[in-house]
Amino acid sequence: MNTKPNIRFLDRTTPPHILTLVLLAGISTMTMNVFLPALPEMTTYFDTSYGYMQLSVGVFMGMNAVLQLIVGPMSDRFGRRPVAMLGVVLFIIATFAALQATTITMFLILRGAQAAVVTGMVLSRAAVRDIYPGQEAATMMAYVTMGVALVPMLSPTLGGFLAMAYGWESTFWLMLSSGVVIFLLIFFDMGETAPKSGGSFREMAKGFPDLLTSQRFLGYALCTAFSSGTFFAFLGGAPFVGVQIFGISEATLGMGIGAPAIGYFIGNFLSARYSIRIGMNKMCLFGTLVTFSGVAACALFIFTDHITVFWFFTLMIPLGLGNGLTIPNAVTGSMSVRPKLTGTAAGLGGAMMTGGGAALSAMAGSFMSVENGALPLLLIMVSVSFCSILSIVWVMQRERALNA
Repeated sequence: MNTKPNIRFLDRTTPPHILTLVLLAGISTMTMNVFLPALPEMTTYFDTSYGYMQLSVGVFMGMNAVLQLIVGPMSDRFGRRPVAMLGVVLFIIATFAALQATTITMFLILRGAQAAVVTGMVLSRAAVRDIYPGQEAATMMAYVTMGVALVPMLSPTLGGFLAMAYGWESTFWLMLSSGVVIFLLIFFDMGETAPKSGGSFREMAKGFPDLLTSQRFLGYALCTAFSSGTFFAFLGGAPFVGVQIFGISEATLGMGIGAPAIGYFIGNFLSARYSIRIGMNKMCLFGTLVTFSGVAACALFIFTDHITVFWFFTLMIPLGLGNGLTIPNAVTGSMSVRPKLTGTAAGLGGAMMTGGGAALSAMAGSFMSVENGALPLLLIMVSVSFCSILSIVWVMQRERALNA
């Protein structure tokens, strides 16, 4: 669409309200991290090791990556609305089933099935790109992700208190009830933003090679993947660092995990205000530099033996700030390379982001030990954040070559 249409809340004959898009994307984030403070309790409940229990993060993100390869082309073929509804229904069923799990193996299988909720993240981004033109899409994407930033800021804290008061199951009941609310919002508010394509799913999937041969798409997608991958590595290792190394409670751990979201909220606000004026690429570059600076400073504190639980989590705020500056602009850039493949680009880019995140989360968890402390986690984060800088520099050099 070239002009912004009239949007009326709870009127499915018009495009979805921004509140619906924020909540649709937010439930994906909440499902990823609301239960993290309960991981030590769940390790005991399922009588397993922390490393195996921590796979509940990696399995979820791995399935996220696979499903996004399907969700993007499906939404280009059948429309955003029906695919979003189907994904949320499957999520509700999987969440209820996970509450009945009695073994770690069954829980991990159902945790993977919960990844159907990724339709919310993919299609909220695609809908923004459908509704808003050009640079305005980056601004609106930032507003959506700024709203979404409140979810990881609040949900781990809420999850920590719920787990302490009512046990780990309470975090999954929260996911289940949230899924029902989101389904109702989709049904009553989410009008279609992309007309159905006449091509088959196979024809839509042919867009993958087209995107993968575009240096600009790859640069933007890798920038997003490495930037968010730094955060996913943090999610994979932070529960162990907080509980096993610093000995903090589930509630305190929840607040610590939510610290990057403070920076993420601010970063998205700045992106919304300044992306059009400064430009997407410069915002991405500045954001990646901020992320790298934050995690490098934390690593320096560890090397000099000055790290405390306060500084470990506080120095993750720049990580969130940098991601808030980078991700809305990089995601919008990746979907702007081939406008006719918006949904496919959202899915492929999201798959690269969460697939890489799954690997980094699992890697971070596997290297954690009381003897090594937090150092392996920070070394992974520093290396990955540096790769995000190289990725956006690649995009900027490619654009200069195209415009020469």
